[in-house]
Amino acid sequence: MSTVKGSKATKGQLEALISDAVVRFEKDFMGRGPLETKSYIIDDMILVRLKRVLTPAEHQLAQSQDQDGRDLIKKVRVALIEKGRSLLDTSIEDIVGIKVISLHTDISTVTGERIIIFTLASPTRFRQE
Repeated sequence: MSTVKGSKATKGQLEALISDAVVRFEKDFMGRGPLETKSYIIDDMILVRLKRVLTPAEHQLAQSQDQDGRDLIKKVRVALIEKGRSLLDTSIEDIVGIKVISLHTDISTVTGERIIIFTLASPTRFRQE
């Protein structure tokens, strides 16, 4: 991981570090990473958009005719992120130098896209580009 962090980094550098940290978490903790990730710093929030995160097995469940498969995917994903949340919070805090207050997430079983929103104790500081 880069040593350029907090107010010494540009917004783009911080967003790239955040994307890398979330991808690493997804691969290490969830077992598979997204094919594309983009992070956005918005005042005291960080929005992370991950594309194509479903495993082949989850994709098959999502295509089933009943809602049970889709609900199961969402429940398992929420449980997993809650289990590893402290690791994810610490990664984000290490990058931006600000405490994570809350984490919100959802996954679309239709598009395979996941959104994670972190709210922080204060706005993110960065060097102007």
